[in-house]
Amino acid sequence: MTRIRMALALAFTFAGSAVALITAAAPSSAGAVTAARAATVRLEQTGLGEILVDASGHTLYMFTRDRHDRDSCAKVPGCLEAWPALTTTRRPVAGANVRRSLLGTIKLHGRVRQVTYAGHPLYTYALDSIRRSTFNIGADEYGGAWYAVNAAGQPVD
Repeated sequence: MTRIRMALALAFTFAGSAVALITAAAPSSAGAVTAARAATVRLEQTGLGEILVDASGHTLYMFTRDRHDRDSCAKVPGCLEAWPALTTTRRPVAGANVRRSLLGTIKLHGRVRQVTYAGHPLYTYALDSIRRSTFNIGADEYGGAWYAVNAAGQPVD
């Protein structure tokens, strides 16, 4: 999977669009996607079952290197640029069949908080352009694996 991603990155670089693509997808200077309003977490059906997605329908991931309510990605150079944190400045909103009791936040920086589910900090993938993508599930990057999350807060692979 990493070889495919690297090949795609090289293809974009060769086409001269990698810088524009990464810049367009790059989050704020802290590497997080900052929500202007409350972040919404929903469930959507995929070939792997129901998984958590953001308000735009993009897959939400957990990082196996994280600990309960602790973001380890933020401490690894480049990690939040590739795997932006789902952030909010307000209380996150639970969509249908998402357990509100499992939804929370942790402090990321300033007033920005990262959304968590069952204690797992949540992330998107910067180059995911397809809603409910399962392509990057199981990716092994930045010293850990990236999995989608189900309604029970368990990893989906």
